[in-house]
Amino acid sequence: MAVPPVFAASALYDSLLQAALRQFFSRATFETEPIPSLSSDGRLAIEPTRDPSVVSIRWFGMRHVLHVPGSRPFTDHEVRLARAIGAVLAARYRAIFDPRQLLERGDLFRGAIEDRYVGAFLDSTAYGEAEQTRADLVATVIETLRVAAMSSYENRAISSGVLLLDGDQDPRYGRLHAPEHAYRYSQTLTAIKSFYRLCDGLATLFLVNRSGIVLDIVEIGRYAAPQPLRVPCPAAYRAHAQATAAAGNVCVVLSPSHEIKVFAEGLQVFSFRNASWHLLDLEAKYEMWAASVGNRQLAERLFQTALDLADARQGALFVVLRDAAASLPVLVAPGDQLDVMRSTGPAVPSRAQLMHMLSGRSAIDLDPAVLAGLARTDGATVMDGAGRLLAVGAILLHPEPPEPHSSLAVEGARTTAAMAAGRHGAVLKVSEDGLMTFYDRQERIWDI
Repeated sequence: MAVPPVFAASALYDSLLQAALRQFFSRATFETEPIPSLSSDGRLAIEPTRDPSVVSIRWFGMRHVLHVPGSRPFTDHEVRLARAIGAVLAARYRAIFDPRQLLERGDLFRGAIEDRYVGAFLDSTAYGEAEQTRADLVATVIETLRVAAMSSYENRAISSGVLLLDGDQDPRYGRLHAPEHAYRYSQTLTAIKSFYRLCDGLATLFLVNRSGIVLDIVEIGRYAAPQPLRVPCPAAYRAHAQATAAAGNVCVVLSPSHEIKVFAEGLQVFSFRNASWHLLDLEAKYEMWAASVGNRQLAERLFQTALDLADARQGALFVVLRDAAASLPVLVAPGDQLDVMRSTGPAVPSRAQLMHMLSGRSAIDLDPAVLAGLARTDGATVMDGAGRLLAVGAILLHPEPPEPHSSLAVEGARTTAAMAAGRHGAVLKVSEDGLMTFYDRQERIWDI
């Protein structure tokens, strides 16, 4: 017996919902249970719960319940993304059974569906209405940059970017092109060779209005708000975040490393790397890191340096000891401790002589470029809670062997060292693939 189309579509879209939830909420445990419900109306609901560590989503006669540890409840951005995913899927499902809407909104099915989730997250307008929304424009920009990423220009990787305005005119200059010369930002531009050289995504970007019309090519620094950011951002993209801080703008950039970065509300919100979208949730994760370090100034300096190194695809390992007197001898060999190093005399230069100028110095007082340079050396940068440097480029000791079946036994050297050091304090690890990981008390807390 043939399955009725409505039930086949329901099963398909319920599977899409489950796949999206598992992709973006990998830290959560996932349960599904059937409930009495009309399954053909396409309505999706996120049910209220009294527990902030539980999200319940009802659709097509099924309830999907996501659980996270009570110590790390769902953040506002995570709940917002869950709503965005639901809005996109519900709009697509309704369009399937509405020929008029399917004809008018065929763009709902264009491109990667994950791009639509990102667009819906950034636009509070009801998704799937007859007219195109800003969410659709965001998805178009992302797809255009993804196509650009597959090309090269004179054997060099492409980098580019777009500043999407919240209005129809340039707030600084009010420039409008004559109607006969206006053009939309879309994939068709990637067929023009000059497109790849007009802006670099770092200093210059295409300026696009809310209707998708390209207004100009601009220097991003001119649109950066002067106020400081709530959360650190890679230095190369600070102006991009500042340009979105107050005006409701959105900035989408293809970086030289082929990562797509999305900025909104004064911070980087999403990253597309390794063929997958990631909700960064920087504000919530930064607060967790700062609380663990216990020194706001030190936490900000290390977080900023780690972001810059991750963006440059350079590895590093920062360790902030809770009890330096007890943990340093256990974690760092005497030959690597700055206060214990002994010179071999002027005739034979040694590592101690090379490092002597760092003894007693603080990571807070070092110039940012100097701290980043020290962190790039092989080994860990170890400090106490006040930021005083205790070791630089140190190979960390592992006095406690990994237990049977422990993940320590199969991880790489830097990850193994980070997990071991997490017993003694807050640890921030930067991988050469751009991933940042926070460890504390033998637990991996988050990834960025």
